[in-house]
Amino acid sequence: MVELLTAAQMRAIEQAAIESDQASGLDLMEKAGRGIFEAIFEEWPELAREPQRAVVLCGPGNNGGDGFVVARLLREWGWGVDVFLYGNPEKLPPDAKVNHDRWKALGGAVQPIEAFQDAPAERPALALDALFGTGLTRGLDEVAAQAIGLLGLMRKWTPPVRVVAVDMPSGYCSDSGRRLFEEQTIKGADLTVTFERPRLGHRLDEAAIVSGKVVVKPLGIRHPEDGALLDSITPVAQECRVNPHWLAKRDDDHKYSHGHALILSGGSGKTGAARLAARGALRIGAGLVTLGVPPSAQMEVASQITALMLRRIDGADGLTEVLGDERLNAVCMGPGLGLERARELVPVVLGQGGVTPRPTVLDADALTAFADAPENLFGLLHEECVLTPHGGEFARLFPDVARKLAELPVKGPAYSKVDAAREAAERAGCTVLFKGPDTVIAAPDGRCFVNSAHHDRAAPWLATAGAGDVLAGFIAGLLARGLSAQVAAEMAAWLHVECAREFGSGLIAEDLPEQLPAVFKRLTI
Repeated sequence: MVELLTAAQMRAIEQAAIESDQASGLDLMEKAGRGIFEAIFEEWPELAREPQRAVVLCGPGNNGGDGFVVARLLREWGWGVDVFLYGNPEKLPPDAKVNHDRWKALGGAVQPIEAFQDAPAERPALALDALFGTGLTRGLDEVAAQAIGLLGLMRKWTPPVRVVAVDMPSGYCSDSGRRLFEEQTIKGADLTVTFERPRLGHRLDEAAIVSGKVVVKPLGIRHPEDGALLDSITPVAQECRVNPHWLAKRDDDHKYSHGHALILSGGSGKTGAARLAARGALRIGAGLVTLGVPPSAQMEVASQITALMLRRIDGADGLTEVLGDERLNAVCMGPGLGLERARELVPVVLGQGGVTPRPTVLDADALTAFADAPENLFGLLHEECVLTPHGGEFARLFPDVARKLAELPVKGPAYSKVDAAREAAERAGCTVLFKGPDTVIAAPDGRCFVNSAHHDRAAPWLATAGAGDVLAGFIAGLLARGLSAQVAAEMAAWLHVECAREFGSGLIAEDLPEQLPAVFKRLTI
């Protein structure tokens, strides 16, 4: 389990370490600087072979103090280092001022940040962004924006300058990953070094992209076994993970041990999405999967399936009759369902008319069908439902929440996708899986999980028609197997990305379920 912390939580952990006499603030700054120094040479061993040149941009807070430590360590390694400071050196926090003075005592010069506005005469091999990090709570002024913009240009030089950010690329909110500036030209780092735990912003929004590779270095402020100083910190979110034990099957299991999922389909010519979902549910381990189709699609679907089963479901009465079979223990509605059919059948599955409600995935048309009056849907939902909106569907169901998320923030901490998903889950009274490269899964009790498909987990091939339908099927299959709504959504999202990465370039939606056996094998399932 990897906790994702806010900037305030990390400050509280550091303060607890200082107050418990585990370390002084100056000790922590030295450890942070050494961690950054180590991470640079671990990432690019060739930089350690012979002295080169670096530029270090230091900010007005403790992030700048970390920068002075790195500058000193690079100089001791034989590098030439140019240091630029944003702000008045006499106003630096005490620990940062000590490291500023240590740098000066070595004979190092400190130039004002304005002097960095022109490209340096000698091309550096490395540039360190230690301007603001996680402490930024306001927008960038013109001087800072120009300096960071130049770092972005350096990354495009031939050969490129390696840009390293301390804690967070400057200009981005560490709690939301959102940019606190209007210009589109400022881009972040090749490597971001942070401490103890990732921040929310490393996994969310634009910062998840521009942070580059995120390396987490320890500061030695917690017990290596029980993480004592973290016990009092409740993370806002955690990274998605998979428990292989919950996916395994026992030797004495039979098909009904792993549930029976019902996937409802639309009419003729619109059954492909439901068939994708059904294939996903079957591959992820549901014991049986039935496609419920209207009469117009019966022959079309029958000619396309083998291991999947087929039931004719013609309207609300037909669905009520089918759901009389209690062995059908999970339902997926929405992919290719059609708006009219969704309006008719969703209330039935959710318990209107006397049907026992089942764990249910509502996707696509099952969400859009209630866009005019979302409260009509919310009044039917229960805790074992999962809503899987993409950005447009989310805005239709939760327009006020979406508006807050769309506003350009002018200060931090900014409203985040985690905030939005948690607010939506509380309102809906069920699990909400808010899709995207930074998929967020929120439960109605406030628990939240982030499945970030960036950098070493990037899966751009998921931008293909039908990928979301397969995800809905994965969730339905795990619900049928008895997992809770939140756990099913969390594990399905993680497996969805792993399947895309397993296949790679050229992926289409049909390929996703077929990668599960290989992914399971890697998990030793």
